[in-house]
Amino acid sequence: MNILSPIVTFQNLHEVRRLCHWGPVVALSVIAMCSSMAVLDSIIWYWPLDTTGGSINFIMLINWSVLILYNYFNAMFLGPGRIPLEWKPDNQQDTAYLQFCRLCQGYKAPRSHHCRKCDRCVMKMDHHCPWINNCCGHHNHAYFTSFLLLAPLGCIHAAFIFIMTMYTELYDRVSFGWSSVKIDMGAVRRVHHPIMPFGVAPFAATLFALGLALGTTIAVGMLFVIQMKVILRNKTSVEVWIEEKARDRIQYYQTGEEFIFPYDLGSRWENFKQVFTWSGSPEGDGIEWPIHEKCHQYTLTVEQLKQKADKRVRSVQYRAVEDYNGACCPTGKGFNTFLRTPCSEEPRITLIKGETIYATRGTKWWMYGDKVLTEEQAKAGARVRGWFPRQCVEKCHYDTANNSAPPEEKKEQ
Repeated sequence: MNILSPIVTFQNLHEVRRLCHWGPVVALSVIAMCSSMAVLDSIIWYWPLDTTGGSINFIMLINWSVLILYNYFNAMFLGPGRIPLEWKPDNQQDTAYLQFCRLCQGYKAPRSHHCRKCDRCVMKMDHHCPWINNCCGHHNHAYFTSFLLLAPLGCIHAAFIFIMTMYTELYDRVSFGWSSVKIDMGAVRRVHHPIMPFGVAPFAATLFALGLALGTTIAVGMLFVIQMKVILRNKTSVEVWIEEKARDRIQYYQTGEEFIFPYDLGSRWENFKQVFTWSGSPEGDGIEWPIHEKCHQYTLTVEQLKQKADKRVRSVQYRAVEDYNGACCPTGKGFNTFLRTPCSEEPRITLIKGETIYATRGTKWWMYGDKVLTEEQAKAGARVRGWFPRQCVEKCHYDTANNSAPPEEKKEQ
């Protein structure tokens, strides 16, 4: 198997355009900065290549960079896998257990969700990651998680190089005041012959790279822990949220149901093997999945349909009393509205005075809901939903949300 094929072969050339986005630009800039500064510091100031330790250190630094970029580009370009357009199950009767996606003109397979950013239904969608400018899902979940592990490890190694470089070069110039604690620098000083002086510019660049390395270690390391928690339970971030809402729904209505998550195989090792395999390809075809013995293929999709119906029942009708231009942080809607804007990639929607919105959730200063569209717009598959300031709307006293759903909600995506 050619391990480079996922990198150099693209299904479509337009995939290369994924690099033209702030997420990959920032991520690759951080990788380049930390890697290049670690190599330069090692060769020029701290651990030259004419020593055994320096050669091993250099090889390890290059190894980290190659592994990090290999998994990063695979996660970006290989992609999560998409449900075919106009997909439907082999058994026509099974469509009763599935949601229909008007944008893809097909049914959503189990564990799939429609991504607004990618404009497609994604296999086993975990989330849309701006850092790879793609979704994390069935095919690239292992590569993405491997990147989240390797990036902090590489940054820890680089941070060690940065710290030791500054300490080595500043040892004779700065009094640290450590009278009782001293690091024996004798071995380093015997073999250390800097190629060029360690001036202000190298010090500033090394200190900046150290900050990037430590920040990346903490931030990306936390993301790795979160991902491993869901992988070891054979879940995705979306499915964790669905499971929580299932328990809330059962508790709210006191139905006495027992919701069992269908894809947890009961063993962390078995769950782990569903994502990580020796071949690099995950288990399954992205449509059918191994399930718990007490469940069936559509256990989760049936629960999703129940939650959609419950959301329609609990939605509240509001009418816009002020215009809103859809700004993320509006300056004319109050100080708290400006400061407490939702920290989410979910869109904001524009409002015109007199429009009707069905709100499904909200905070003290913002609300989230669906705008009621014309019949022609609804038939065309249009849907406008997102956040809007609470002060721009007022609750309708003739609230009919519990009696009739908005047109675009009658047939869920």
